[in-house]
Amino acid sequence: MVCPVRGVNGLGGMGIFDLKSKFMGGMVGSALGDAIGELAFMYPQESFLRSMLNQLSEFRYTDDTAMAIGLAESIIRAGGVVDEQDLGKTFADNFVSEPWRGYAPGPPKVFSMVEKSGISYGDAAKSLFGGQGSLGNGAAMRIVPLGLFFYDSADVYEQACASARVTHAHPVGMDGAALQAFAVSRAVKIDPQQEFPFETFMEALIEIAKTPEVRRKMELVRQLLAEDMHPDTVASNIGRTVAVHESMPFAIYSFLRHVLSFEDCLFCAIMNGGDRDTLGAMAGAISGAYLGINAIPQYWRQKLENLSYIKKLASVLADMSASV
Repeated sequence: MVCPVRGVNGLGGMGIFDLKSKFMGGMVGSALGDAIGELAFMYPQESFLRSMLNQLSEFRYTDDTAMAIGLAESIIRAGGVVDEQDLGKTFADNFVSEPWRGYAPGPPKVFSMVEKSGISYGDAAKSLFGGQGSLGNGAAMRIVPLGLFFYDSADVYEQACASARVTHAHPVGMDGAALQAFAVSRAVKIDPQQEFPFETFMEALIEIAKTPEVRRKMELVRQLLAEDMHPDTVASNIGRTVAVHESMPFAIYSFLRHVLSFEDCLFCAIMNGGDRDTLGAMAGAISGAYLGINAIPQYWRQKLENLSYIKKLASVLADMSASV
């Protein structure tokens, strides 16, 4: 499906590109970033990691992609909206089916509270961390299908917050997930054959941030990109924790530092410490959504676990989005 897309807010002019390729690029790019990022924990030296990527027959993803798949499934089943209860149940069912994916303790705790008490997923999530909710990157790591589906919608931020609220109810947790979704949606709109609009892209991300924690980090990303700091220094300045404002901004930095290369973007995201699999998932989502699936090395793609199903979900989302 080739779909004409008009640029919005200066983010690319009139362009013609393969929308389905971008949706597949986002979904597959995120899953590969997750799987390869997970391997980077075991092989933190780039030369060893590259060697293992050549030797392994399959790249297995973690909870990051398992939950992204769940989000895509729920959006499709709900007819193109975020139904928080359906989404929470989808996450919970998928967790029961594959509890070994590497879930952080928060989501399973939410699932258990809902099952035992019957409260909503949002209320359960909000009760965590002394009633503040989680500000971790778990909602941002899985957000790619939502950013893709709502790429041409003014509601992308609100829809992303609704999807985050199921497990990450802290304002920073929701803001970070929504900003990541917004970055994916903007990347879909930009024609990779045209010069990338760095300033307008960065400014749009800063403007949409609602919390001071996320906004300050995005302003820092803009500053460090302008100063051409080494990625390791950038990671130190942004932070290397699982908090969304200390991880998601580095994924965006990695994309903006290497807009023309999915491979370079991914290795920048995962080789500088921190939450490597989630950094890879977030950076790979944006890069894949911008460049399209054919820009992702084929010898990586063909090794990705459940590749056919992930591509099928992306294809259905693209068809649904184009028909709205």
